[in-house]
Amino acid sequence: MATITGAIMSSHVPSIGGAIAKGLQQDPYWKPFFDGFPPAHAWLAKAKPDVAVVFYNDHGLNFFLDKLPTFAVGAAPEYRNADEGWGIPTVRPFNGDPALSWHLIDSLVADEFDITMCQEMLVDHALTLPMALLWPGGGEWPVRIVPIAMNHVQYPLPSPRRSYHLGQAVGRAIEAWDEDARVVVLGTGGLSHQLDGPRAGFINKAFDLMCMDAIVDDPGRLARLSMLELVREAGAQGTELMTWVAARGALTGSVSKIHSNYHIPISNTAAALMVLENRAPPAARVLAA
Repeated sequence: MATITGAIMSSHVPSIGGAIAKGLQQDPYWKPFFDGFPPAHAWLAKAKPDVAVVFYNDHGLNFFLDKLPTFAVGAAPEYRNADEGWGIPTVRPFNGDPALSWHLIDSLVADEFDITMCQEMLVDHALTLPMALLWPGGGEWPVRIVPIAMNHVQYPLPSPRRSYHLGQAVGRAIEAWDEDARVVVLGTGGLSHQLDGPRAGFINKAFDLMCMDAIVDDPGRLARLSMLELVREAGAQGTELMTWVAARGALTGSVSKIHSNYHIPISNTAAALMVLENRAPPAARVLAA
């Protein structure tokens, strides 16, 4: 059976791609952010995942406001990136894992999630930048991917509770996959930020740090937030926290925090990284209240 090795949560600010392209990792502005990643690289070298299941939100590259699914699962053999207008270099294509994709799709539909199935799918910076941060160097990607896009762009958005339940359903499906594969789960986005309106530039450090504690020990606390509370405390674009909540929901048993890093600001955004490891065998799941 497949094994979930752990989860990594990371920000995906477009300017990160520009910093990578320009070699600014040691620049004083960027160094505190990039210095957070070597422990994640070390953990990945030990965990040796075969597949990355990635919860992320599309910013208009693959979906737009006229057709925007709440949840979409990629089922393609390959995923390509394209120019999004940020000046970020495109990256090498990612190999998919159609067998796992269709297993997840079947399982999610059986669990009464109405998801969109994508046999062709472009992936944007919300997926490519965390992948480049976790596996730097620009070579061949060492993992296959299954992208799961979540709507954080246009209301109505899925609630934190629904996002947590999605992660739990994905975790159950991965554990039931009859393949000898090691799977890491990624959640990308956030933390607190607002890019427009009267609160443009809003960052809530106290709320971010609470979330980083709760994501380890009490994810149900985050799942019980209302959408109004989340927008008020994290900003309009801070709803990307739900990708973290979904990734945490996919983990089972005893979870240990291996590493975390928090840095502000990057392009008016609170940037964070967290590495969690599954240390116990799968356990029965209890849905968030």
